[in-house]
Amino acid sequence: METGIIPDMPYNDIPWNLPRRQLLGRQTTDLLREQIARGTWTECLPPERELCATLQISRHTLRVALKQLMEEGIIKAEHGRGNLITARSRRGKKAFEASDIGLLLPGSLDRMLPIHVVWINHLRAMLAERGCRLHLFHGLKYARRDPSSALKQLVTRQKHKCWVLLLSDEPVQRWFQDNKVPCVVAGSIYKDVSLPYCDLDHRAVCRHAAGLLLGRGHRRIALLVQKSRLAGDVESEEGFAEGMRRSPHGDAEMLISNHDATAPGIANAVRRLMARKPAPTALLVVNPFHYLTATTCLTRLGLRVPEDISVVSRDGETYLSYLLPVPTRYEIDPRNFAKALLTMVLEMLESGATSKRTVQLMPACIAGESVAEARKP
Repeated sequence: METGIIPDMPYNDIPWNLPRRQLLGRQTTDLLREQIARGTWTECLPPERELCATLQISRHTLRVALKQLMEEGIIKAEHGRGNLITARSRRGKKAFEASDIGLLLPGSLDRMLPIHVVWINHLRAMLAERGCRLHLFHGLKYARRDPSSALKQLVTRQKHKCWVLLLSDEPVQRWFQDNKVPCVVAGSIYKDVSLPYCDLDHRAVCRHAAGLLLGRGHRRIALLVQKSRLAGDVESEEGFAEGMRRSPHGDAEMLISNHDATAPGIANAVRRLMARKPAPTALLVVNPFHYLTATTCLTRLGLRVPEDISVVSRDGETYLSYLLPVPTRYEIDPRNFAKALLTMVLEMLESGATSKRTVQLMPACIAGESVAEARKP
């Protein structure tokens, strides 16, 4: 059974008495007609595969909608060029200049954490109140070593006034900067990149976490971080190193263990750390889902949290509050993140620039039960 979701369809406009498949076909037709009228696409529609992924519908449902638009004379199929826009629809809402925002996620959707989905939904609702729409685009072609061709095709086809870059790799950020495409980075930026960005202060978080663990008597502390070299992870390493260097204890030892972000890779990294002589007495884990894998591996090794080893999660997720012992973690209200990002996006829409190129939010430290005083040798 098809379970497509048509974004931003007004509740009162949905004919609930229609069969499910017919309902989806009508919703798709109305949405495509409206987006053409708004000027979202000016020359031709995106490829069918891209539309199916964006609207979360099957190709059959999409083709039913395209057939209807062809019958109305709004589009026509041309070999080698796709579905060309031949006329603006006068049905539905009155056409107006689009104020649409594209949210780009290089790679697959499974890169997103649940908290990303929450603040994206808040941002979408806040923009909708101002007559703007948020559209999500994702794909492995944007995560290539050289994504320039795919990015050029995307921004040429999708005439958005501003882009939000989520989990963006360095080549993506540099392409948007070099081509002067209006955007805001939802996350950290790389060195020598001057794009406006809104992010959590990962450097300050990891510096604080190092101080927290040192204050509880831990002297051998390890940072568990994936090899992605995302800008936020790089800042985490630097902040962790700063916190450890500030220690007045000459015997404080910093360890950084990289892994491939898979469960076996995380487990191997934990086993290698705990095989050291002497082993670390505390772990700072960058990703909240990797926290779960790491603590499970510690249990398999016969180690108890926090009696034998203390563990802190750099980021928060709702599920962490259901674990026992409850993890010590750093959390932020996703709505506050969405508000901060909204301010930057609206300024970009109005003037093409932002008054603040850098917005960093400090999460609150949630004292859980996963940190204890270090055991004396």
